[in-house]
Amino acid sequence: MSRFYLWLLLMLPGAAQAACAVVSTTPAAFGSISSIALRTTAQNSSTLNGGLSCTGSLLSLLTSNDRFWATVTSSQSGLLGPTGDVIGYTIYANNSTSYPLTRGTAYDFARNGIIDALGLLAGPVPKTVPLYLGTTIGSNVAAGVYTETLSIFWNWNYCSGVGIGAICLGRDIGSGTTTLTVNLTVSNDCTITAPNIAFGSAPVVSAFTPVTGQTINLACTKGSAYTVGLSDGQNPLSVGGRRRMVSSGNYLAYDIFKSAGTTRWGSVGAARRASTDAEVNPGNGLGTGSQIFNYNAKIYTDQATPPGGTYVDNVVLDVGF
Repeated sequence: MSRFYLWLLLMLPGAAQAACAVVSTTPAAFGSISSIALRTTAQNSSTLNGGLSCTGSLLSLLTSNDRFWATVTSSQSGLLGPTGDVIGYTIYANNSTSYPLTRGTAYDFARNGIIDALGLLAGPVPKTVPLYLGTTIGSNVAAGVYTETLSIFWNWNYCSGVGIGAICLGRDIGSGTTTLTVNLTVSNDCTITAPNIAFGSAPVVSAFTPVTGQTINLACTKGSAYTVGLSDGQNPLSVGGRRRMVSSGNYLAYDIFKSAGTTRWGSVGAARRASTDAEVNPGNGLGTGSQIFNYNAKIYTDQATPPGGTYVDNVVLDVGF
């Protein structure tokens, strides 16, 4: 007598299924940041896709037995630039500094409600895990493009199917490795300290004392070669190019000279000053250290004394890289 067995797979009403996979990431870009801003202020970036994608419609939150690990590794210690400088940064599991990832150590995204907050398993549309990044304050680096390629190993084990009564119908267990590219561009910049020039007062032009021992301090991007120019002011003579201060339509000619000499400091060509011409720390920019340029200023004595008044001019200092 033959017997036939019929196996039936009964799907419980209200059952929910979920599945995850490792996918290609979306690069994280900090954009272009000045060297000074990078050194003094933490810069932030993110990617909406850190390489783990999940779909599903789970009806309950993750339990203490569910895990979503990410292990980040790299052959570098941070973003590497063209001269070998490195920019340090930290990766975070959410948009705050509360949950940092340590390189080489598995971080569980199922903890602290991160996966639940993302709704990663709460619907049929695939969702990816975002990652957040923040630079470390204090990086004194040269200008250029800085990059790093991270390896991210995702490893998960969670209840992927929930039926009536919140019964787990099965677990999704898997792993995979993807890469994430991070980049940042550092631009040249300077901090400038340039005190005002004050000639004081005198009854005639010949009585004005030259201003000596004046300095301009610049702290420019590490390794940067630059030139410094001083404009002709707001009221230059059309012939001869002397700078002039003005008061009620009257003019008082003066000029600014390089170092302690008589060579006029201007804004074009050889009239500019190179970073190698600094009296203190000549050469390329130091980033965190100042380079000092000396100058002197005098009122021309070969002009007629103008009417009394307060004479003013504005000179623009520019740095060219």
